Amino acid sequence: MGQRIAADRASRPLAEVDGEALTVRVTVDEYATVTGWNTGAEQLLGYSAAQTVGRSAADLLAEPIPAQDLRSLAELPRWHGKLAVRHRDGRRLEIKVLAHHRTPETGAREWFLVSALAPQPPRPSDDALVSWSFAQSPSCALALYDTSLLVRRVNEGTEQIMGLTEDDVRGLHVDEIWDSPVADQLAQGLVRVLETGEPQYREHFLRAPGETREHAWSTVLSPVRDRAGELRGVCHTARDITEQYWARKRLQLIAEAGRCIGTTLDVMRTAQELADVTVPELADFVSVDLLTSLDDLHEPPPGGVPAAGHLVLRRVAHQSVTSGIPEAVLGLGDVDEYPEGSAPVESLRSGRPAVHRTTDAAIAEWIARDPAHMSRVCGLGAHSVMTVPLTARGTTLGVAVFVRHHHPEAFQQDDLVLAEELTARAAVCIDNALRYTRERGTAVMLQRSLLPQLLPEQAAVEVASRYLPAGGHAGVGGDWFDVIPLSGARVALVVGDVVGHGIRASATMGRLRTAVRTLADIDLPPDELLTHLDDLVARLSTEQESAQPADRNPEIGGDVGATCLYAVYDPISRRCTLARAGHPRPVVVSPDGTVELVDLPVGPPLGLGGLPFEAAEIDLPEGSLLALYTDGLIESRNRDIDDGLHRLCHLLTRPTPSLDALCDTVLADLLSQRPADDVALLLARTRALDTSQVATWEVPADPSVVAQTRKDAVAQIEAWGLEDAAFVTELVVSELVTNAIRHGQPPIQLRLIHDKTLICEVSDGSNTAPHLRRARTYDEGGRGLLLVAQLTQHWGTRQSTQGKTIWAEQTFEPVPSGHF
Repeated sequence: MGQRIAADRASRPLAEVDGEALTVRVTVDEYATVTGWNTGAEQLLGYSAAQTVGRSAADLLAEPIPAQDLRSLAELPRWHGKLAVRHRDGRRLEIKVLAHHRTPETGAREWFLVSALAPQPPRPSDDALVSWSFAQSPSCALALYDTSLLVRRVNEGTEQIMGLTEDDVRGLHVDEIWDSPVADQLAQGLVRVLETGEPQYREHFLRAPGETREHAWSTVLSPVRDRAGELRGVCHTARDITEQYWARKRLQLIAEAGRCIGTTLDVMRTAQELADVTVPELADFVSVDLLTSLDDLHEPPPGGVPAAGHLVLRRVAHQSVTSGIPEAVLGLGDVDEYPEGSAPVESLRSGRPAVHRTTDAAIAEWIARDPAHMSRVCGLGAHSVMTVPLTARGTTLGVAVFVRHHHPEAFQQDDLVLAEELTARAAVCIDNALRYTRERGTAVMLQRSLLPQLLPEQAAVEVASRYLPAGGHAGVGGDWFDVIPLSGARVALVVGDVVGHGIRASATMGRLRTAVRTLADIDLPPDELLTHLDDLVARLSTEQESAQPADRNPEIGGDVGATCLYAVYDPISRRCTLARAGHPRPVVVSPDGTVELVDLPVGPPLGLGGLPFEAAEIDLPEGSLLALYTDGLIESRNRDIDDGLHRLCHLLTRPTPSLDALCDTVLADLLSQRPADDVALLLARTRALDTSQVATWEVPADPSVVAQTRKDAVAQIEAWGLEDAAFVTELVVSELVTNAIRHGQPPIQLRLIHDKTLICEVSDGSNTAPHLRRARTYDEGGRGLLLVAQLTQHWGTRQSTQGKTIWAEQTFEPVPSGHF
C-alpha cells in the first residue's frame, strides 16, 4: 500500500504533492489574459479560477505597469521582482514574482508566474538538511578540511573510495590517509588554496582499496569562507570521470590512427602502423596476418575465404609492450596455417570481430589445436583476446589479433568497437596499397578495372561507348565515362576528363569515378554532386603537393585538375537534368533529326573551389540521342574546337544500324590517327516507360487509408501479373505509407514502377530521412524498415526540393513478351 501511495504522489504535479506547500501559479497569454489560476493564487488573492480565467491580468494589479516597461518585458526570457496586486477584499499586496516567458506545446507564447504563498524564512531544520545532503550526495565524493588541513567531514562517497569511515579519518591529513603520490599532490593543492584563496583543479588516477583498476578523478579544491569572507577551510570535491576519460582516449586514438595509418602505399608498413598505434594504448600484443591469396597480382574474388578447412596467412606486422616481441611465433613475412575452429579463422569466416577470455572454449580449443601460436602468449599471462577481420570493399584481407597480458583489465565491448574502427581504417589503407601494387604491375589491367567494360542494360536509355587513351601510354589515360543506375528507374550519365595522362591521371580518374558513384548513390542533384567533386579534387591536389615534390616523381607530384559533365535522365517524366564543370556542352539529336548543343550553364573546372555550379533541365522525347564526350574528340592540332563540334553534330545525324556503329563512325571520321589526348565518347538513346508501367496514388495523411492503399497496390500488382510479388509489395507499401503518415508531412504519394524490377516509392513533404534501427525484443515498433530491407533487394531514400522519397526494389522472373 505504501508503495502505491508513493507512486501516486510521484505522478502528481510537484506543486500538489503537499497541500500545505502550495505556491502561487498563474499563466497569462501574450494579450495579458489570464489562462491559468491555481489554488495557491486563490488563497492569496481570494479569487477563484472561474472568476479570473479569461479576464485581463491588469484588473488584478493595484497599479498599472507603464507601457514602456511592458515593451521591454516582451523581449525577456525571464523576469523577477515585486508586483503590487489587489486582494478581492480591496487590500493592496506586494508580492515577489518569478515570471517565465515560455512557449508551451500549444505553440502560443505565454507568461508563467510563480510566487511563494507566504514568506519562507530559514528553518532550524535546514542545517540538518544541508548536513544530510552533504553526507549522502550521490554525484561526487566530498571532504571538508579545516585551516590546519585536517579532515573534519567526509561523505558516503569518500568513505566508499577510502574504505574507511568518517570517524576513522577525522583529524588526519590527506597524505596520512593515502600512501601514494596522488595524496602528496592533493596535499600541495590544499596548501595552495590556503595560501592564495583560489580554487585548484586537478585530474588524478587512483585505485580504490579492493579494486583492480585505476579510476580517473576530476578534483576541485575550493576555499570555504564565512559570511564575512574569512577563510575557514577547504572543500575537496572529486568526480569519477573514468568513462569520460577512456572515451576521450579512444577519440584521441582514432585521431592518431587517422594521422598515422596509411601514410604510404606499402602493405607491410600500413599494417605495422596499425600495430604501432594500438600498442600499448589498446593492447599489449598485436599481430596482423593477411591471406596468402592476396599475393597474386590479380584481384582476389570477393570474400576470399574458403568455407572450410585451415587458412594460410602471412605475418605482415606485429608489436608488443615487451622488448623483443616474445609473443610472436612467426617472423615478418613468414607463412603459417591457422587450424579450423581457431578464433582468427572463425572471425575470418564470419566477418565479425570477437572478444574472448583465454579460459573460453574457443581459445582453449585453439591452444589445443595450435599450441605453438598461443603457448608463448599464455605463458606471459594473457587473459583476454580480440580477433578482428580486416575487410575492405567487400573483400576479406586478413585478421588482426589483440592480446592483453600486462594490462589488468579484460577487453570490453567498447574496446572491440574501437579495435574494429581502427582495423577498418587500416584495412582500407591496406586494400589501397594492394590495389596500387597490382595497378602499377600492369597498366592495361588498371585501365580495364577503372572503366566499365560492360555498361549495365537500362530501361531508361540504350547506350554505347568508346574510350581511346592518348598515344604512347599503353592503354592508360585520365578520361572516363560511366552509366549509373539510380532509384525510380532513372539513370546517371557521366563523362569526365582528368588533366594529364599516364598512371597519375588514371589513378586520379579512378578515385573521381568512385566518388561520383558514391555521390550518385545518395541521389545528389547534378549541381550539388559537382560541388562535392570539386572539393575532392581540391583535396587531392593539396595531398599530392604535400606528399612529394613534383620534380622527384612526375607521376605523383603536380596539381590535380579535371572537368566533368553529369546528367540524370528520368524515363517517366522524360526530363534530363544536367550540370557541367568546365566540360564541353553535350549534343542532342531529336527524333526528327534536329541537332543542337544543349544550352547548359558553364561551371568552373573541378579543383578551383568556391565557385558555384548550375544545373539545367531539358525535355528529351523518346528516341532522342544524347552525346557526351571529352575535348580530345573534337580538338586536335589540325582542327579547332568549333570545327570539331560542327563535324560531330553532322556525324551524329548519319543513319547507322546501331549506336555501336555510330560510335565507330564518329571516331573513324574525327580521329584519323592515334589521338594526342585521351578520348571518351558516350552515346545514349532515350527510352520512356509506358504509362501502363507506372501507377500513382495520392495518399491522405490519415492512418485509416493504409488498408485501402495496400489493396490498391496489390490489385495493381495482380493486374501486372506479378502475383508472386504481392505479399512483399503489400508489406512494403504498408510500412512505407504508415511511416510517411506517422513521421512525414503531406502531400504523400505512392508510386509503383514495373520495369525489369518492381519499384515501390513513397514520397512526402518532410526532409527527415529514415534510419534503420534494431528493435529490442519487447518493442512494439521499430522493425518496419528492417523488414523492408530484408525482403527487398535494394532500398534507400532521396531528397528533393519538395521533400523526400523512400524506395524499395524487388527483382522477379522476366515476364513473357506480350503479357501487358
